[in-house]
Amino acid sequence: MPKTRQHSLSLLPCLLLAGISFSVAATERALIDTAFDETVNRYGLPGLAVGIIQDGEVVYRRTAGETVAGTGQPIDADTLFKIASNSKAMTAGVLARLVDAGKLKWDDPVTKYLPQFRMHDRWVTANMQVRDLLIHNSGLGLGAGDLMLWPEPNDFTRADIIAGLAHLKPTHSFRSHYAYDNLLYVVAGEVAAAAAGVPYETLVKRELFEPLGMDRCQVGEWNRSQVGNVAQPHARTAGGNRVIREDGEVVPNITSMAAGGIRCSLNDMLTWVGMWLDPQRQPAWLSEQQRRAVWTAHMPMPVSKRMREWDNSHFSAYGYGWRLSDIDGVWKVAHTGTLAGMYSSVILLPDQRVGIVILINGSGEAARTTLGQALTKRFTRPSDATLTVAHYAAALEAEDAADPDRPRIADTSARMPATAAALADRLGRYRDPWFGEVAICPAGGGVSFVSARSPLLAGRVMRVGDRWLVDWHNDSVDAEPWLAFSEGLPVRLALSHVDPDADFSYDYADLDFQRTGPCE
Repeated sequence: MPKTRQHSLSLLPCLLLAGISFSVAATERALIDTAFDETVNRYGLPGLAVGIIQDGEVVYRRTAGETVAGTGQPIDADTLFKIASNSKAMTAGVLARLVDAGKLKWDDPVTKYLPQFRMHDRWVTANMQVRDLLIHNSGLGLGAGDLMLWPEPNDFTRADIIAGLAHLKPTHSFRSHYAYDNLLYVVAGEVAAAAAGVPYETLVKRELFEPLGMDRCQVGEWNRSQVGNVAQPHARTAGGNRVIREDGEVVPNITSMAAGGIRCSLNDMLTWVGMWLDPQRQPAWLSEQQRRAVWTAHMPMPVSKRMREWDNSHFSAYGYGWRLSDIDGVWKVAHTGTLAGMYSSVILLPDQRVGIVILINGSGEAARTTLGQALTKRFTRPSDATLTVAHYAAALEAEDAADPDRPRIADTSARMPATAAALADRLGRYRDPWFGEVAICPAGGGVSFVSARSPLLAGRVMRVGDRWLVDWHNDSVDAEPWLAFSEGLPVRLALSHVDPDADFSYDYADLDFQRTGPCE
């Protein structure tokens, strides 16, 4: 097992303030410690950081594991993690500050700040307001255009994102339907920058990190060695946790920054959460009017079967960068963050003045779900000690077993390398209006698929019966696509997921390639 260093603060101060005896506090802490330990052990995490705030005080803070598995470099409360989509609430908060300052209005048209902005439909372009950028109501499909953001690195810019939106066809009408997107948060960041007259990363430092004292958080370009203590993402393999997509010496100002590119420590995230739960500590950071706006239910979301069964939820909606719902009769404000090898969760129970932060630097989707549930239930159903990590892990397994009709990944074990002869009339260069060029060409005795703008999207074309797929060279790219070529001329190419449960950000369905020429 890797060396670990663990830190924890007792629940005692807060619980004594609440009039709870030492023995009850010790029992609660023991249950939370058990949930923490079981999560690390059950899911084999390389690292985990957890913090809890109640009544304005940090009542629990604990870390375990390593920034890089096998190095002995311990994670602590100042270790930087990718918070992924928990960046969205920060982008929304900065916009709310600009509204308070009179620099913009929520109902301003996006084109007021970005005249070059275009959606596929002219009417939507003209009527898209700043607020619409934040609530996933654009009419685009789930994760549309995300291949311009991930996998990283790639050479798409924020200007490319704005230009590419015009080519993404909607799947439903504007403002009629919730579908999570990332591109419009990139646009929101650029709107904020235009309204403030400074780059997005400068604005976030000035309006958020500096006034709140979130000193370890990083945005924009920074130097890994100078900052230090940076957790790296990991994938779980048969041989243990392995670093994927490791940072270089210079961490770039990535295109996705406003949607999911900020990094913070556990201590910084507890500061962020504490500000929302206890506004009197920072009364000048955001007006009460804008706090209400951020946590207003702007876009209805479905209440899932899991939410009904696990949490007795009755409503679900999206605010500005936050998901809103009820759990066991308690108001919940939350969000998750997911990137390759990094998972985060922020859970607020505002009426109880409780906040929970979870940061993971490994393959942690199930870990985040089960631990988040177990910790939240300590405050919404504290009398039920059966609602443990093990309980929710079993519930996840039961969900999967109870859905026999769920689409399963196809058996591709009989795959064989494609030959140039078999694909002779399909070889060549192809172009998609927003993603750019790919080449399907002879290489190394077989056939390669290479993206011109996204270097990790390169692999071997394989044959499975009468179908073709791409086996990516980099195994951190974990969503293989089927290739479907059209008959006739010009030859067109469509992609789809081999695994129906693949991450939606591999938005193959939005690609529409047309062959433009032969292999060079």
